[in-house]
Amino acid sequence: MICPAEWFLAESAGAPEALRGRAAGYLERVLPQGGVAEALAEAAALALRETLAHDGGRSIALDLLAADALVTLALLAKAQGDPGSLAEFAAGLRTAEATLR
Repeated sequence: MICPAEWFLAESAGAPEALRGRAAGYLERVLPQGGVAEALAEAAALALRETLAHDGGRSIALDLLAADALVTLALLAKAQGDPGSLAEFAAGLRTAEATLR
């Protein structure tokens, strides 16, 4: 089984360091359950929850970008590992995101 942190480092190579570091920080805070895609999705949800809980302002922008990057990478991981379940996985992400509002 591939380690989510290792997969993230390989796939995020070339991204701006500040963004990569912020996203990695969220990924480090989740317990790996399931595969790479699931860990990335959980990290994205954590980043989005923290973004929504913030009072706003420019200081939270990097967290929002990290959430977006983590969702994108979660979809990529699912597409690479199990393309047949990508649509269901993406729908699950949308449902989970709706509960955060």
